[in-house]
Amino acid sequence: MAETLLKSLKAGLIGSGIQASLTPAMHMEEGAAQGLDYDYELIDLIKLNASPADLPRLIKDAEARGLAGLNITHPCKQLVIALLDELSPEAGALGAVNTVVLKDNRRFGHNTDWWGFAESFRRGLPQADLSSAVQLGAGGAGVATAYAILMLGLKRLTVFDREHERAADLAETMSALFPGASITAGTDLEAAMTEAAGLIHATPTGMAKYPGTPLPPEFLEARHWVAEIVYFPLETELLRQAGQRGCRTLDGGGMAVFQAVAAFRLITGREPNIGRMLAHFKTMTT
Repeated sequence: MAETLLKSLKAGLIGSGIQASLTPAMHMEEGAAQGLDYDYELIDLIKLNASPADLPRLIKDAEARGLAGLNITHPCKQLVIALLDELSPEAGALGAVNTVVLKDNRRFGHNTDWWGFAESFRRGLPQADLSSAVQLGAGGAGVATAYAILMLGLKRLTVFDREHERAADLAETMSALFPGASITAGTDLEAAMTEAAGLIHATPTGMAKYPGTPLPPEFLEARHWVAEIVYFPLETELLRQAGQRGCRTLDGGGMAVFQAVAAFRLITGREPNIGRMLAHFKTMTT
């Protein structure tokens, strides 16, 4: 019955400076392939001359206009929680929401970022050594990647952030969720890299507007695996340097696609075709 009733759908993405996002295209292309008239809009705080303080109004407006769901990105992933009726266990544990399902006059918050990274890592770096890793970045994305890699079985994680207190907070949160793992906020990056099997990069460094590498490339050794979250460009300077040193690498494209896969499933109630979404993403980024 639901299959015959659901023919058109509206959704959107709320965030700041999101005009280059590939999320709308991924959702609408998959929707079209499934026979849906799927309209996915950008609700850009900058374009609207709005601020995070306008989030309650923007969500209320989305509901009034009949949107079935919203993706949420920087800087609203934490702020949106206070405006929701219910959280998935993962969103509650992470304290961050990137997908809101609007249904029956209620708002349901989910986090698909962590699964997006976990699924990308599982597929892209099979048999990776999960004895220990360093993570750079403890913001919203870093919370998701830390949770994901620990869910995959990482034994020891050392977190670094420009704000050491934020790294310490993340380590404390994850330690409570994963008591069997060792999770600490690091102070000596070079020393940590000599002991780690891999590196997770969860900061904006490497994007066009934030060029460069998040650590001195000489800290990388051929034995390291390197996982990136930045996907624009797909080959960041970090990945280029890591590749030159013989490291196994994972670009940020998989996380972008798989978080969209999970969000599509939640918002539409339909099962997405993963292979089709991956192929479509590739056409947009090559």
